[in-house]
Amino acid sequence: QVQLVESGGGLVQAGGSLRLSCAASGSIFSLNTMGWYRQAPGKRRELVAQITINGDAYYADAVKGRFTISRDNVKNTQYLQMNSLKHEDTAVYYCHADLAPMTTQIWSNYWGQGTQVTVSS
Repeated sequence: QVQLVESGGGLVQAGGSLRLSCAASGSIFSLNTMGWYRQAPGKRRELVAQITINGDAYYADAVKGRFTISRDNVKNTQYLQMNSLKHEDTAVYYCHADLAPMTTQIWSNYWGQGTQVTVSS
C-alpha cells in the first residue's frame, strides 16, 4: 500500500527554521510532481511549493525567498526547508504527490497525514 509519511514539524520561534520531510513508501510505479500545502485554522488549504520530476520548483508568493523545496528521486522523498519563519506560517502542513502505484499504474493524488508547524511570535 502506497502512503506518504511526513516528519519534521514542531514548535519554533519566529525567525527560526524547520525542515519537513515526506517519504513515499510502498510499491511505486512512477512518481511525478510533489508538493507541500498548508492549512491554518479557519482557512482553506493552500499550495506552498511544488517540484517537478526534473526539479523545477514553484513557490507561493508568501514563502518565496524563505522556503526551499527539494527532492531525492532515488529515495522518493521530498523536503521543505523553511527559514525565517513567521507567525503566519503556523499551519498544518500536508505533503502531496502525483504518483502511480505498481498495482494499478494509474496516476492519483496522494496526501500525507499532516504535520503541525507552530511559529511563536
